[in-house]
Amino acid sequence: MASNRQNDRETRQARERLRAYQARQTVHETRAKRRVRDNWIAGGAVLIVVVLAVATQLLYFAQPGTPSASGSPSATPTPSVSATPTPSASASAQTYTLPPKTLAGNRNWTGTLSINGIPLGVELDGSTAPQAVSSTIALTQKGFYNGLNCHRLTTGGFYVLQCGDPKGDGTGGPGYAYGPIENAPKDNVYPAGTLAMARQSDNANSQGSQFFIVYKDTTIPSDSAGGYTVLGKVTTGLDELISKVTDKGVQGGGTDGKPAVTTTIDSFTLQ
Repeated sequence: MASNRQNDRETRQARERLRAYQARQTVHETRAKRRVRDNWIAGGAVLIVVVLAVATQLLYFAQPGTPSASGSPSATPTPSVSATPTPSASASAQTYTLPPKTLAGNRNWTGTLSINGIPLGVELDGSTAPQAVSSTIALTQKGFYNGLNCHRLTTGGFYVLQCGDPKGDGTGGPGYAYGPIENAPKDNVYPAGTLAMARQSDNANSQGSQFFIVYKDTTIPSDSAGGYTVLGKVTTGLDELISKVTDKGVQGGGTDGKPAVTTTIDSFTLQ
């Protein structure tokens, strides 16, 4: 009898151990399944966040008027992949006639471009950019530039001060547009002091009265139309323009917009 009771007790203990093991195993399996489920939920959440972030970025960069993802310069009033100064052919209050390119006389022209009381000595090359120089000569002779504001300054990786728009917003011109592009640098490098004509993106025949002064060495990539017509150069006064105008930055602290210091052409003379 004692032997039977001992066997029964051992059997009950074995069953209890089995039940305890099975209970622990069930808890373990439940926890394991819960971890797998939680991992899937967490992974799904991360994926959703990533997808939403990518979609938001794509939507942002697809909006007209926002900077491109590359952050290089553009030929529109905002910096983008082709960014350089851009005028339209729209007329000013008074319209002018494009002079023949022979006006430049195939020679160098010297003069003074006075901005905010800063006399910039300039030299234009009528032999390498005859049409652009002829247009500029004709406009200066008629006092076109006197009193116009320089409406655009860029500081974010390319460095230009853009002037010559009678509307003051990048859309004005003398009432005519012309081409072709002349004397554009083959390596797309515009040294400090370069005077060059602004134009619309991908449009060689959209030059008018707007020009830009490169105040630090700048690389401006060509677009489908090519580079930008180099008129000539600033020979003196650039350091003062930098310290008194361009170093003051852009209104609102951006990298492309109106100069923080109101910038006006006092006069532009050539001879």
